[in-house]
Amino acid sequence: MIPPGSRYVALGSSFAAGPGIGPIVHKPAGRSGRNYAHLVAVELGLELTDVTYSGATTAHLLDTRQDDAPPQLDAVGPDTALVTITAGGNDLEYVGTFIRGSALNTLAKPATLLGRRVANRIRARVSYLKDDADYQTAADSLTTVVEKVRERSPAARVLLVDYLTLVGPSTRPRLDVPLNEEQLPSVAMMADGLATAFAKAAAATGADLIAASAASRDHAIGSPEPWTTGFTLRPPGLLGGFVPYHPNAAGMRAVADLVVDRLRA
Repeated sequence: MIPPGSRYVALGSSFAAGPGIGPIVHKPAGRSGRNYAHLVAVELGLELTDVTYSGATTAHLLDTRQDDAPPQLDAVGPDTALVTITAGGNDLEYVGTFIRGSALNTLAKPATLLGRRVANRIRARVSYLKDDADYQTAADSLTTVVEKVRERSPAARVLLVDYLTLVGPSTRPRLDVPLNEEQLPSVAMMADGLATAFAKAAAATGADLIAASAASRDHAIGSPEPWTTGFTLRPPGLLGGFVPYHPNAAGMRAVADLVVDRLRA
């Protein structure tokens, strides 16, 4: 158990930052005051330093500036007691592939030549990721992040928090998302590869794995109580628009509960 008042540093991309979930406390990062890190900090009475940033890759955690923000690891110091890490999806263009395919399918009828090209593009992207070693590279990068955290704070407890499931057993092609029966399984395969990368990094480093992906399978898009948003072309805040394919408030609450339960175990 992490004692109240301890320093907690949250690292990660948009699935940790929480764009679209009010209140937004840092607009350039799309960082919500109700993302899982803030909820965990309140629940356990921790002193939070949240440097999560939408669009971040593992390089932005390790050694690369993002806009005006320094590498996220700079926030970890010897007094850090807890670190959570949710990153790697942008390394694989996971959500970006899902959004681009959905947008193109929405703008072009799937029966047209353009629609068929969209389907082939999505399948080709997934095939490339499987045949190349991108999933292993993501696992290696996450492993490096954990190792660098421990160099900066040897006593810190490190939790790898993977991504909430977007496509689950109840997600229906064409109805719940604008992808067809050939495209949708490809996105699910990318998600499985990302979850495996987290599991490999946890096994390699001994870090705690918070498998939000497994816990949320029955809360995917199209389920009675989804923990993520679906798809829209409307910009956030305009005519009911929202950030597509990202955690919603219920999803952030669920991830926070998983983290708190692990820390109290």
